[in-house]
Amino acid sequence: MTDVFSRRKRSSIMRTVRSRGTGPEKKLGMILRDLDISFRTQARDLPGSPDAVVDRSSLAIFVHGCFWHGHSGCPRAALPKSHRDFWSSKMAANRRRDAGAVRRLRRVGFHVLTIWGCQLKDAARIRNRISAAIRKASRTSMHYSASARLQR
Repeated sequence: MTDVFSRRKRSSIMRTVRSRGTGPEKKLGMILRDLDISFRTQARDLPGSPDAVVDRSSLAIFVHGCFWHGHSGCPRAALPKSHRDFWSSKMAANRRRDAGAVRRLRRVGFHVLTIWGCQLKDAARIRNRISAAIRKASRTSMHYSASARLQR
């Protein structure tokens, strides 16, 4: 099936897709606030600019859109039927970039939690995952700040 929009219209639509302040990021923020966890958003000083960072636990949280980050097995991640080569190489590049950011964050002592957009439907499950990740990160985090580790 071909696209129902012209190339120009599709391009215009795709330019409006936000990269920050998205609905999933707002949901994550609400969950973190409900858990009474202090966090910062869009941490540009860290590899991959995590969507949320819990500094006291050295936990970086990414909220990945299923389509843009290629959530394996998710119907939301289905590639468009037109320009398949373009989209498959774009998604592969996004996954490589994501994996590199996770490696770099772990190298400087961060724990990393990835939450997929489709998983945010079950807020209770996400609360449990975040709580467990913070407990794990808090047990193993060192006593100096993550930013100090980045200076090394």
